[in-house]
Amino acid sequence: MSQRIAGVFPGSLAARSGIRSGETLISINRTPVLDLVDYQFLTARPSLEMLLEDENGAQRTVHIHKRTEDALGLTLESSLMSCPKTCANHCMFCFIEQMPPGMRPSLYVRDDDWRLSLMAGNFVTLTNLPKAEMDRMIERKASPIYVSVQTTNGELRKKMLSHVHADRIMEHLKRFADNGMSFHCQVVLCPEINDGPELDRTLTDLASLAPHALTVALVPVGLTRYREHLYPLRPYTKEEALTVVRQAEAFQKEMLERHGTRFVFPSDEFYQIAGLEIPEADTYEDFPQFENGVGLLARLRDEFREAYRLAQRFDPDGEEIVPRRVIMATGTSVAPFMQALLDECPIPGVRIAIHPIINRFFGETVTVSGLITGQDLVAQLKGVEADEILITESMLREGEDIFLDDMTLQEAQEALGIRIHPVPDDGADLLDALRGTEE
Repeated sequence: MSQRIAGVFPGSLAARSGIRSGETLISINRTPVLDLVDYQFLTARPSLEMLLEDENGAQRTVHIHKRTEDALGLTLESSLMSCPKTCANHCMFCFIEQMPPGMRPSLYVRDDDWRLSLMAGNFVTLTNLPKAEMDRMIERKASPIYVSVQTTNGELRKKMLSHVHADRIMEHLKRFADNGMSFHCQVVLCPEINDGPELDRTLTDLASLAPHALTVALVPVGLTRYREHLYPLRPYTKEEALTVVRQAEAFQKEMLERHGTRFVFPSDEFYQIAGLEIPEADTYEDFPQFENGVGLLARLRDEFREAYRLAQRFDPDGEEIVPRRVIMATGTSVAPFMQALLDECPIPGVRIAIHPIINRFFGETVTVSGLITGQDLVAQLKGVEADEILITESMLREGEDIFLDDMTLQEAQEALGIRIHPVPDDGADLLDALRGTEE
């Protein structure tokens, strides 16, 4: 597979070597460039032999000598990540299979591509890799990657993922470890299926691969109301969630003594289901699984407290704040946490009402803020009186003002007659938004 060069940065190594826009990159050091992983790996060498072809089919070889870390300065016409590998499983807990019909096509895409895991932190199951592709991962030292494990019991994993080769997970992970690669793991827990003694087994097996196995995140199964003909699952009860957290905490203590890391981290949702206080931020070490909902609330609280402390220190008399009424629209699970934080750090002059939004669109068992739709927001805030409604940015499509149900932010504002303000998941930004003191 060849790659057409779309641009060459002026003054770059590529430009100084005479590489031109419009040429096609055939190979680097006699190795074809299949994708972005190959390009990054092959160009991170001090000596490059690049085979190029012009628009007339004439080929030439360019030699470049550089420091390993120096970039070539090329932009390529393709993304080098076209045709990502899709999922070959039918997991009993798959959220995408629980999506309602009629939504935008991108929401039904099930990627399971190790390249996206390496570059974007997507979780992969490793069930769709032929031997040659696994060899390429190891040759490229693709590390760290994020692996959706669920269980290390091979027969149980085949049942959970509905894939004949799902039982090879420990074989794959051991091979990664033997070749010096590292990985983060995820375990989606389903009540009475892969928790209890099965979770003990999984954590023990994964811990045997430390320090190459870096962390394990425990996430409760997410269930929508669109589960007809799917495997019968139920959500965690408060008592069961408490058992999972205590089980993880016992394992954390053991791992701290043996390896200096807690290793296993229950998601924020487990603490909320169990009715437990979210641990302090330092419990999450360097937040290795933040994007997986692990420690998000702890960091938000830590940032909010620090911003609040600084505001009090440098403005002890209180900045002039125009009295106003603010509604914070949140998922039902995070509402008590946010109320406790605002009770701890009151903001003079601002009347703040936490308004938990019940998820009618996906079903009431879905309680997180990021899955709130525009239509639920509008229906449940219709007629409220406020100067502003704050929502988390995660309710919107990344980079766009569109909710999951394709309602736009503008449409929701017009329906409610109130400004809706998306706020990043950052404590300082949240404090500024509540006070109305953003620049």
